Amino acid sequence: MKILLVEDEEMLSAIIAKGLRKVGYAVDTVFDGEEALEYYEIHEYDIIILDLNIPKIDGLNVLRTIRKKDTDTKILILSARTKVDERILGLDEGANDYLIKPFDFGELEARIRNLLRRNFSGTPTTIMLDNFIIDTNAKRVICDNNVLNLTRKEYSIFEYLILNKNKIISAEQLVEHIWDSEFDPFSNTLRYHIHTLKKKLSDFSNEEVIKTIRGQGYIIEEAQE
Repeated sequence: MKILLVEDEEMLSAIIAKGLRKVGYAVDTVFDGEEALEYYEIHEYDIIILDLNIPKIDGLNVLRTIRKKDTDTKILILSARTKVDERILGLDEGANDYLIKPFDFGELEARIRNLLRRNFSGTPTTIMLDNFIIDTNAKRVICDNNVLNLTRKEYSIFEYLILNKNKIISAEQLVEHIWDSEFDPFSNTLRYHIHTLKKKLSDFSNEEVIKTIRGQGYIIEEAQE
């Protein structure tokens, strides 16, 4: 899943981004409101983490600009503003959540997971697919009591395809949601990760879990009862 982090304190931004990448998220970082809107127009994000006290265009105006055209992208305000009326204003302007600084990183993670579940309405924290169990909180896949040894990118690809099961997901969509803006679109990175993921899944299933649709993308099809 891909996150845009809008935070003008560069040290704090680096700490948050490092923590989020460590648990498997793709993160783009920007430091002012103008840059935030530029990145938003170019890329597709699952969540935007937005500080309010940012230069050039303040966070509330960034929020208002996005909400004029987009009510779907989840926005989490991250702010040192602690007054209740300020939190209410942020939520009334269209933020999906509001976290006050300073905060515990574990709470930020939990709020992100909650917002992502809202993106996929009704998605539980544990998803079953044949004999696979996908734990979206722990970000791991279990089969026959064995935890699959997936890399963070392999897990992210598998989770995204499962959340969009029965839909063909193009390579471009996978890249947009799983890698940050530094990704080289001409590399073989995605195909390599798909290949290694398929190989690991095949050790636990005789069926082809991820199907490649030539010229279109990839799909996980739910077995019909």
